[in-house]
Amino acid sequence: MSMIEIDKNLVLNLLKQAQSSSRLRQNYDLRTSVKDGGQRMLNALMPGTEVPIHRHPNSNESVLLLCGKLVEILYEESDVSETDNQSDSGKKELREIARYILDPTIGNYGCVVPVGVWHTVEVLEPSVIYEAKDGKYGEDGSEMW
Repeated sequence: MSMIEIDKNLVLNLLKQAQSSSRLRQNYDLRTSVKDGGQRMLNALMPGTEVPIHRHPNSNESVLLLCGKLVEILYEESDVSETDNQSDSGKKELREIARYILDPTIGNYGCVVPVGVWHTVEVLEPSVIYEAKDGKYGEDGSEMW
């Protein structure tokens, strides 16, 4: 088993890869075994990347910002209101409920998104986050809006 060193070179390399990626982001798997049932990764994010609104119904998500600046945005589901005298009964929409600015230069290092809460990020500066959640990728029940 080899140790993974998270240092300036790794962070700068990830930011460089994210900049040249069509998605404007690049992740780096921090698991040390295929038997590891959780998700732990570094994620380099560039301004303009689009992270779909999503949620993790079986796990919270811990986010720590190593460098950069971004906004974590939380949403809740609400019923679609009646418009133009037509009932949209049963339809749901998302309503923004909170914005948290993450910026290590002012002491805002991260957050923990609660289980089942819809969320996304808006990247303000090239950023690298550490994120962790329970369950194997693709098998953890995560949902996109």
